[in-house]
Amino acid sequence: MEIKVVTRKGRTLAAAGAAHALHDGCTDLIYVLLPVWQDEFRLGYGVLALMRGLYSGAMATLQVPAGRQAERWGGRTVLALGTVITALGFVVAGCSGGLLGLGAGLLLAGAGSSAQHPVASAAVSRAYGASGRGPLGVYNFSGDVGKAVIPALVSLLLMALSWRHCLWLVAMLAVTLAATIPLLMPPVAPAREAAAAPAIGEAKGGFSLLFAIGVLDTGIRMGLLTFLPFLLREKGASPSLAGLGLALVFIGGAAGKFVCGWLGARFGVLITILATEGGTAAGIVAVLLSPLSPALILLPLLGLMLNGTSSVLYGSVPELRRPHHSPERAFALFYTGTIGSGAVSPVLYGVLGDAVGAQWATAATALVALTIFPLAIALAPHLKR
Repeated sequence: MEIKVVTRKGRTLAAAGAAHALHDGCTDLIYVLLPVWQDEFRLGYGVLALMRGLYSGAMATLQVPAGRQAERWGGRTVLALGTVITALGFVVAGCSGGLLGLGAGLLLAGAGSSAQHPVASAAVSRAYGASGRGPLGVYNFSGDVGKAVIPALVSLLLMALSWRHCLWLVAMLAVTLAATIPLLMPPVAPAREAAAAPAIGEAKGGFSLLFAIGVLDTGIRMGLLTFLPFLLREKGASPSLAGLGLALVFIGGAAGKFVCGWLGARFGVLITILATEGGTAAGIVAVLLSPLSPALILLPLLGLMLNGTSSVLYGSVPELRRPHHSPERAFALFYTGTIGSGAVSPVLYGVLGDAVGAQWATAATALVALTIFPLAIALAPHLKR
């Protein structure tokens, strides 16, 4: 009996992780194709940004509706259907002969991807219950695997195939995963029962504090990544070396997502958040003050701290969800805030950078990391001990 329970948990985590890897990989795949579309359709940077925004905007705005549909139809069904819609969007984009069809396809693909974060996160949370922090960290890490593998794979395929054929191959991969999800993932019942279950924390603002920390944490990450290539260039880095610096941050960030979920379960949410945000602030200052070689050495550790907080926060969403909100809806609200912050914060930090320079704007991200301390301390009483 115990083996059967473990198997069900493992199957749920495997299906959720595979979905996260695919959809996050599809999201970052667009960056690889932007230069190709620019050449073929003669697009300016503003229109290219709009194409990217169609996908991410649809994904962000439809998180909450996707969570509500999971309450009605069941998470497994919504996750598989959303993956099919993403595949259909890539088919439409690949068949397009102009900008309108390309935009429609990306909009459809982003709408399909909106289901993944709230539904898959909630499925892992339901499967593991109170011990879900570590598995949610593994789920969070799987998205970084997809971001690394799928864009790299398409970059290689573009050497032999057109971008349309590449999108169709990715669509085939998505359809295969969608067909596998009902076979691999145990049933995730409609969430009406869970929505009726009481949740702690919200009466005193626990979820609101968690939401605010998530928005600020994402903004810090996006702000730093916006300026990091320019900071490395000022230290004498070539374009390829600056790219290596970003890769080092991403490698450390993936490790942070994997490890910090377990650390939060072992040492507590408050201690882990204070350690990761304090480490982020200290790491940013150290990179700003260091010459090029020491700065490059520091980047993986900075990436670990920079991304580690997210896994800790995800593990607290089910615990602090609002009364009568299902885990799906709670994750949907949380992801809407963090994805929205990821879209808006680079613009805000960019305006600040224009006003005070890249170094001072980067220093501001370290200061924002420290402002999370009082929020985390205020959050601690709402968490289960």
